[in-house]
Amino acid sequence: MAQQNTYTTTRQKTYSFGSEHAPPAAQRGPREQPAPREQHRAPIKSFRSGAIQVAIWENEATGRDGQQGTYNTVSFERRYKDPKSGDWKSTNQLRINDLPKAALILSKAYEYLVLAAGSDEEE
Repeated sequence: MAQQNTYTTTRQKTYSFGSEHAPPAAQRGPREQPAPREQHRAPIKSFRSGAIQVAIWENEATGRDGQQGTYNTVSFERRYKDPKSGDWKSTNQLRINDLPKAALILSKAYEYLVLAAGSDEEE
């Protein structure tokens, strides 16, 4: 059975989040699968400090003019070991002591991207 979460604002608007509001699978249409090379792509660069990791990804896009181009995105995660199961997991939520490490490696990622963009312009 699907779990339903309900949130009520002070103005008495109710928002429901659950699968009963999603269209049935037959109405959603077929699920598009990414190309096999996209399923296992690796970041172009990553930085790590302790349990915090930042990864830089290269993405392809088609512009309004129909030209293919690339752009970069940055993701971060904190790895931790689940005390109940003993499995390693990841989250994008940081603790207060993680903030200096996150700031440092995000700064390194920014520096890498800026310097890489500068070297592309010189060529």
